[in-house]
Amino acid sequence: MMLYSIEYFHPKVLAEIESWPVDVLADYARIVELLMKHGPNLRLPHSRTFGDGLFELRPRGRSGIGRAFYCFLLGRRVVVLHAFIKKSQQTPDRELKLARKRMKEIFHG
Repeated sequence: MMLYSIEYFHPKVLAEIESWPVDVLADYARIVELLMKHGPNLRLPHSRTFGDGLFELRPRGRSGIGRAFYCFLLGRRVVVLHAFIKKSQQTPDRELKLARKRMKEIFHG
């Protein structure tokens, strides 16, 4: 079976994720493995679509909730665009805007 490969928009995105609480990071690692296997077929509770090709991974742990926005490129490539620890129920608008802006940069330079 062909796996999807995971890339990061910028090393800072990976650094952000690696700074997460250990339990949230462990859940992220588990969900990323599912993403590599299932690609766009990964669904809730692990992944949610935001429309126009933008998705979020939804790792969680006792110490918090992480979010990582991503998109797909040709050739089974996943790019993680932006990641943060969620402090409120709603995904803050500025986090979403940043993810969309980065996705636009990838597709339109």
